[in-house]
Amino acid sequence: MSLDRKIFNMQKSRGLRLRLREQRGFTLLEAMIGFFILTIGMLGIGSLQGLSLKAGKTAVYGSVAMMKVDELFESMRANPEGMAAYKGDGADNGCTGTKNCTPDELAADDVYWWKQNITAGLPATASTLVEISPAALPSKLATATVTITWDERDDVSEGGSTSLSYTITADICQANPC
Repeated sequence: MSLDRKIFNMQKSRGLRLRLREQRGFTLLEAMIGFFILTIGMLGIGSLQGLSLKAGKTAVYGSVAMMKVDELFESMRANPEGMAAYKGDGADNGCTGTKNCTPDELAADDVYWWKQNITAGLPATASTLVEISPAALPSKLATATVTITWDERDDVSEGGSTSLSYTITADICQANPC
């Protein structure tokens, strides 16, 4: 190897060594800032997870309320003669099985079991309201309005809960044929 080449290689390695000394690594301050930014990001992700769980629970309760209202409307359509009795509190008349029940007894039985099922799918604070407007002649359609109300936990409001409800109105035929 020639002398010029040796001198060039030595200068090259000295320059590299000098640059490496200047770039020793992260300082403690830089590492702390990076950790702080990472921590804020993780807290944001945790907060979003909590909000999504609450929104999912609200959606489940809304779906359950909708299905339960639809279930009661189907019972009313199957028993149009007992329509007025669907406004009551309901009673376990044992109409499932071999017992022959009157339309009013069947309606009370339907309401009783419907309310039992609501407590299984919604919070314990759930309440119901059924309103029936009889058919006005010459129409054979009665108007039924069903409202289900329940409380959900809410950390933002003063009382700690938010009242939600689901209401739907349907026209139900009271005679055959309609």
